[in-house]
Amino acid sequence: MRITDLLKADAVALGVKVADKSAAIDKLVSLHEKCGNLTDVAAYKEGILAREEMGTTAIGMEVAIPHAKSEAVKAPALSAITVPDGVDYGSPDGAPCKLLFMIAATLDGDVHLEVLARLMQMLMHEDFTAKLKAASSQREFLSIIDAQETAQFPDEPKAEAASASGYRVLAVTACPTGIAHTYMAAEALQKAGDEMGVSIKVETNGSGGAKNVLTDEEIAACEGVIIAADKNVETARFDGKPVYSTKVADGIHKPKELIDKIINKEVAVFHSDKKAESSSAGGDGAGRTIYKHLMNGVSHMLPFVVAGGIFTAIAFLIDTFAGNAGSGDFGSVNAVAAWFKTIGGVAFNLMVPILAGYIAMSIADRPGLLVGLVGGFLATSGATFLLPGGDVPSGFLGGLLAGFVGGYLMLGIEKMCSKFPRSLEGIKPVLVYPLLGLAGIGVVMCAINPIMGLINTAMNNALIAMSETEGLMIPLCALLAGMMAIDMGGPFNKAAYVFATGMLSFQTDAAYMIMAAVMIGGMVPPLAIALSNTIFKNRWTEEERRNAPVNYIMGLSFITEGAIPYAAASPGSVIPSCIVGSAVAGALSALFGCKLMAPHGGVFVFATMQGTWYWYVLALLIGSVVGMLMLALLKKPIKE
Repeated sequence: MRITDLLKADAVALGVKVADKSAAIDKLVSLHEKCGNLTDVAAYKEGILAREEMGTTAIGMEVAIPHAKSEAVKAPALSAITVPDGVDYGSPDGAPCKLLFMIAATLDGDVHLEVLARLMQMLMHEDFTAKLKAASSQREFLSIIDAQETAQFPDEPKAEAASASGYRVLAVTACPTGIAHTYMAAEALQKAGDEMGVSIKVETNGSGGAKNVLTDEEIAACEGVIIAADKNVETARFDGKPVYSTKVADGIHKPKELIDKIINKEVAVFHSDKKAESSSAGGDGAGRTIYKHLMNGVSHMLPFVVAGGIFTAIAFLIDTFAGNAGSGDFGSVNAVAAWFKTIGGVAFNLMVPILAGYIAMSIADRPGLLVGLVGGFLATSGATFLLPGGDVPSGFLGGLLAGFVGGYLMLGIEKMCSKFPRSLEGIKPVLVYPLLGLAGIGVVMCAINPIMGLINTAMNNALIAMSETEGLMIPLCALLAGMMAIDMGGPFNKAAYVFATGMLSFQTDAAYMIMAAVMIGGMVPPLAIALSNTIFKNRWTEEERRNAPVNYIMGLSFITEGAIPYAAASPGSVIPSCIVGSAVAGALSALFGCKLMAPHGGVFVFATMQGTWYWYVLALLIGSVVGMLMLALLKKPIKE
């Protein structure tokens, strides 16, 4: 989705005169109303004002981006105004705002996050914002945006095509969540190719599906393919071409080195054994292979956890407002609350089967999906030989085991059936594999569930005991929050996040406290860096200061990856500072008893917290300030 798909000409007003911030908001809201984007103007405006109460949405450089998610929004949309005389919007740099965009987002999906991130990156270019402020017509305003977006983002097809002989290098980028790393790696590879004079096309396997997809003709004409991914992507289409597979972080930090490997013919030719193979093309080690299978399951599981968690949190919020907080059936007393909790529970209860199913599918392709899903369901039910209907559920850990055991079990079955007569090839995927796989995973799970169930119960009891024992939960939350800042989207970060989301399956106060600590740990690094760039300007270059405001938005939106460029430039000062700041925030979150059921969304889900949200905000602020102050001590002033 492009920005001009969300911003229509009638939603743009140029040369506006407004007296103050309130008048500017009224004008932007009225443009949304004029375009028919809202079902309830007053409700949407309340959401905008509530967001402004958390802190100004002005980002500096004469730009502000007020935004809100609301059920009063029909579909994601933008409105925009230019204010030549400027308006006081409480900008962090003190400058009046002359360019304002307002985002109207629906409650479902993360379109607003994608648009925010994209807008922020574009608005970091001062020449671009200057052109928008000087635009003389709505049509010119939109064409400036369209041109900048086409030029800046590699996940959209560029106007300039490859040479007559095709692209020299092709690439595919993908990360488990498909948000930040995917597009950062794509942008880095595209820029490196432009600087090196090498024609390159990058396919992004993002959260919204594959974009800028590589065609058969382009694959046939290229010199080689780079796969920068932390989850499995389809590789059978590259059969017979040099393919270099690496982690997505290398696409961000080493793009020229990767391109050099292709054009210098330092990469082996890849040969596929399956028509629909989705495995690594580049000889990954055992540890990385397991990590990629796990992340494939996690990436498919997350939407179920996020949506189910938010619906469950809304149920508790409704019952709280209805005065039922002390009820034994809290969350289901009010009829509306019960509806949200029931629907959320359905999505939430699917998390383990989905996790196991897609881990198994990553290992054994489509035949693995059945054994993984069934194995995950048997883990949640706790099936045994004596009680096939269920006894002691093995939960998240049982689902992990079911995914890996089921996947490799199916590979063994395929190998065992490889000697079947050719006449039986047609019935193997629809009859032989499902029957043998179902029988195999049924036996395995009924055998291991009693053991895994005891481990699962012990873990649950341990978490409950920790939450009830003063002094134990706080160090655990500090550790997990600090892990979120070690590699900011890498294995340590993902390990902490996967652990927290897995613990949500227990649906206990301890699990919700851990989730709150992990989310706040991921929000601190971008905020600490943005604060440092704002207050301690002499520690950063002009370019770093110019790009820093985007980290306010990314931090508040729980996109830790915004801190990566700064960590890469100054790892010795940035990473320790962020770890300490995140750990402090996580410890305070646990100390204040903050509980969160929604595993994603940042400030957009604060309202669904159990406990007082402003204590959570205080913990976030203190952790960010601690990180900023430590940065000021570790990072010496620099000369331009």
